[in-house]
Amino acid sequence: MKPQRILIMGLPGSGKTYFAERLQKQLQQHGKRVGWLNADDVRKLHNDWDFSDEGRIRQSERMRRLADAAADVVDVMICDFVAPTQQIRNIFDAHWVVWVDTLDESRFADTNKIFVPPSHYDFRITEQNADLWVPYVATRIIADQRRPQFNWKKETVQMLGRWQPWHQGHRALFERALAKTGQVCIMVRHCEGWQDSNPFSIDRVVNNIRRDLDPLYQGMYDVIAVPNIVHITYGRKVGYTIEQEHFDEETESISGTKIREQMSLK
Repeated sequence: MKPQRILIMGLPGSGKTYFAERLQKQLQQHGKRVGWLNADDVRKLHNDWDFSDEGRIRQSERMRRLADAAADVVDVMICDFVAPTQQIRNIFDAHWVVWVDTLDESRFADTNKIFVPPSHYDFRITEQNADLWVPYVATRIIADQRRPQFNWKKETVQMLGRWQPWHQGHRALFERALAKTGQVCIMVRHCEGWQDSNPFSIDRVVNNIRRDLDPLYQGMYDVIAVPNIVHITYGRKVGYTIEQEHFDEETESISGTKIREQMSLK
């Protein structure tokens, strides 16, 4: 039987190699026979430093071939390489795709130009923190547990707010909302600078939310930007309810205003 192929992909400098090394050790601790193919090592072995489209395709074919050839000695083969296009990812045909999405761009302009973010992946790593992410990814792989996929047709709970900043009270509200239908749409009001009390850009707010909710809740929520909504109105029999949640005194006392004031003192 051919080994399971795990693709660790992402822009150069995103932390793929370090993540792959730690993931190999974590899976081995669970009794798996795990190999690891690093793209630079494979290119060096074959003296092939061609980064044209043809060269990248050849590299993907080579990585898959080497992974499959190790069937007698490993159960799992980790392969870390950029895999910048869907064609290259299709050629490799990974059993698991880990997208290390920690950079907006790399130092290589040619790679940045052709890199297409994947639409299908099993894990999206949003920060260079292997100690947080590797145990989560390893546990899911061992259990053969695919991450949920956000379903736009499924019944969903909406959370609308400024989230300036996102804090543990919001996290508690999210977890209660998630328990209702299994997925949540978090709407971020576009209100940077509004009333002189909303200092954070919408990108920063979204990143803060994702940093807190991942890795546990990937695929169970989506974050979208909306206008600075200040009033919600509806007609009768609209098919949804508006509900206020109540928490313990400690949770309800968490104040975004106080947090912003504390942040300004640092």
